[in-house]
Amino acid sequence: MNSPLIQLLVLAGIAVFLILRLKNVLGTREGFEQPPAQSPVSGRSEPSRDFEVIEGGPDLDITDHVEEDSPAAQALADMKRIEPSFSVTEFLGGARGAYEMIVMGYENGDLDAIQPFIAEDIYDSFVEGVAAREDQGLTIEANFIGVRELKLVDATLDPDTNEAELTIRFTGELTSAVRNAEGEIIEGSTSEVKRQKDTWSFARVMGADDPNWQLVSTDA
Repeated sequence: MNSPLIQLLVLAGIAVFLILRLKNVLGTREGFEQPPAQSPVSGRSEPSRDFEVIEGGPDLDITDHVEEDSPAAQALADMKRIEPSFSVTEFLGGARGAYEMIVMGYENGDLDAIQPFIAEDIYDSFVEGVAAREDQGLTIEANFIGVRELKLVDATLDPDTNEAELTIRFTGELTSAVRNAEGEIIEGSTSEVKRQKDTWSFARVMGADDPNWQLVSTDA
């Protein structure tokens, strides 16, 4: 057997050995695999995502929170058509923070900080509540623990004014103690955590320059 043939057989043997080793390490892949997605900006490959949005399929940003094909889902879709940058998930994240801010603003009597985020009639009712406490010499010592549950329960859109309204059910956890003028606790506790359930509605005109939503309704 001549030398070139021997070399060819040796190389073939090495190739078979490497192929078997790769199969053991990487496993066997079957079916069609798409090439890595290209970045529209840089053109470099980007890591694959866990899911791909299928054109014409459900909007997960909507169906993750309300039933598909429900009136609320249709209203949310209409909001997105008017304002493509609107995200239901991001809104709910903001609502979580707004809930804590507004609850603690009322508990502490610091209404100036929350006035831009609540409707005028809601603000007036808060002013009356704080004033009534002060007239009786009462103060509240509160500590917000967190939002245990948050659920989007309804969404509507006025087609004439583009005013959107989203209703959310919150379950918050906090400690709250009411002290009299002598500093004695007459209600609640500074250590016992209580759950507070509220159903609030926030409103905003979609497409408006002002990005802030306002609390327009409270129904504990």
